[in-house]
Amino acid sequence: MQSHIVSIGLANPGNPIPQENISRFMQMAHGLNSSESRKLSFVYRKSGIRQRYSALKDFNHEDPDKFNFFPNNNTLEPFPGTASRMNVFRKEAPLLANLAIQRCLLKADELPGNVTHLVLVSCTGMYAPGVEMDIIQAMGFSNTIERYAIHFMGCYAAFNAIKLADRICRSEPEAKVLLVGVELCTIHFQKDYNEDNVIANALFGDGAAAVLIKTSAGGLGIKQYQSNILIEGESEMAWSIGDFGFEMKLSKYIPELLSNGIQEFKINLEKKFGISRISQFAIHPGGKQILRKIEAAFGIGEKQNFHSHRILEKFGNMSSVTILFVLAAILEDPTIQGEILAMGFGPGLTLETLLVEK
Repeated sequence: MQSHIVSIGLANPGNPIPQENISRFMQMAHGLNSSESRKLSFVYRKSGIRQRYSALKDFNHEDPDKFNFFPNNNTLEPFPGTASRMNVFRKEAPLLANLAIQRCLLKADELPGNVTHLVLVSCTGMYAPGVEMDIIQAMGFSNTIERYAIHFMGCYAAFNAIKLADRICRSEPEAKVLLVGVELCTIHFQKDYNEDNVIANALFGDGAAAVLIKTSAGGLGIKQYQSNILIEGESEMAWSIGDFGFEMKLSKYIPELLSNGIQEFKINLEKKFGISRISQFAIHPGGKQILRKIEAAFGIGEKQNFHSHRILEKFGNMSSVTILFVLAAILEDPTIQGEILAMGFGPGLTLETLLVEK
């Protein structure tokens, strides 16, 4: 029996922060002169992002006296280390995840005690026993629930979690699998003024999503999936743990690399999914240029990938959680029926594809 994405619950911390406010914070934090400030402001205006969410309210201010996390000075020194950032994650991530779970289960009219498996996804924080243990305790899940954690796989990790949930449901038809993604990307802000940091600081936001997957009718039926690895891109997108939080390597050549990679695998994707007959897409909104490059490579019109653009505009790139926000929008859109091909990518460089049917 086919497994289905039955419901999706979403959550974000605090109120949305306008992109222009974040731009002004970054100009101050980087210590930019008027010329460099104008250049950075241009990057933010052209990002395709109108607002984002953050677990840190500091990004909404350029007055150091209003900072709660960073030091109250223009240099942000002493700059917060990894431990202080993980303290924020440990406090905020379970709360955000629980809110997404509550909304997911409410939509599905499902009781917490009926959930048989819990799959946690995150690349922006980790600790033991883990977020999943805090969730189990707070939500009142059964003490026989099976738990899994997918860490540090980046923006495509939710695809792996969906595949794991699908395989669990296929082997245990009565299983009710809850996938929970929580990403606090913004707690890893880096103030060194370089290409990697400029790109990352302009794109990433915070959010959580919970997805209930089981073998039943309705929702989004999980049909097929495929992985592709572009080894030549391993140095262009990377994520490592540094002394001052997690450090992102995100080259400006990623959109071009993805475009070339998609062309290389286009024949295989046609054999696997028959993409030429698919009219709706859910592409991970890693950035405006990435969406445009992928759409151009496949001949996809923006209307066919509308919700990806909309999620990018309203939330930015929330790493692994973002594609779940896109699928949630598709699930709620009564005008979309039939097959939808979802795509995601991340460190590796890895390209994941998932075919679902509504």
